Amino acid sequence: MKKLITPILLLSLFACQETPIPKPIGYFRIDLPEKQFDVVDSLPFPFQFELPQYAAINLEKTKEDSNFLNIDFPRYGARLHMSYIKVDTNLPKLLNDARTLVYKHLEKAQDISETSIYKENKRVFGLFYTLDGNTASGSQFYLTDSTNHFLRGALYFNVVPNFDSIAPVQRFITKDLRHLIETVRWKK
Repeated sequence: MKKLITPILLLSLFACQETPIPKPIGYFRIDLPEKQFDVVDSLPFPFQFELPQYAAINLEKTKEDSNFLNIDFPRYGARLHMSYIKVDTNLPKLLNDARTLVYKHLEKAQDISETSIYKENKRVFGLFYTLDGNTASGSQFYLTDSTNHFLRGALYFNVVPNFDSIAPVQRFITKDLRHLIETVRWKK
C-alpha cells in the first residue's frame, strides 16, 4: 500500500502545478506634469510663442545656422526641430518642401492627417500633420504669414519608433505643439 500511495501523492503534487504563461509586454507608467506655459520672445527670431515650463530651448543648432532652433523635452527624450526662413518669392518651394518632408514618412505611417491652421487676425496660416504608426516623427507643422515668415517644426523622439510605447507622451507633447501654434505671434 505504501508503494502505491507515494507515487499517487507525487503525481497529484506535480499535476496541480500551473503551466507558466509568459506575461505580456508592459510599459512603464509615465507621470505627466501640469501644463504651465511661459512666453518666449527673447530669441533671435522674428516671432514669439508660449512654451511649457518642462521644455528647454536649445540654441546649439542656431550657432551653426541662424535658421534653426531646437526645443528639448528632456524628461521624455523628445526634441522639436524648428526652422525659420524669411519669405520672398520662395513660398511655393517652402510649402512643397514641408509637404515632401512629411510624406517621406509615408512608408512607415499608417495614416497622415492634415489640420488647417487659419488665424487671420494674427496672420498665422499653415498645416498641422499627425502621423500615426511607427514613424520617426509623429507631429509636424508649418506656419506662415504668406508674405514674410515661414516656420516649420517636426517632433522626434530619441528612441526606436514604437507607437504603442510613446503614444501617451506623443499625445501629451502634441497638445503643447498645438498651444505653441495658437500662441505664435510675428514680430514687426
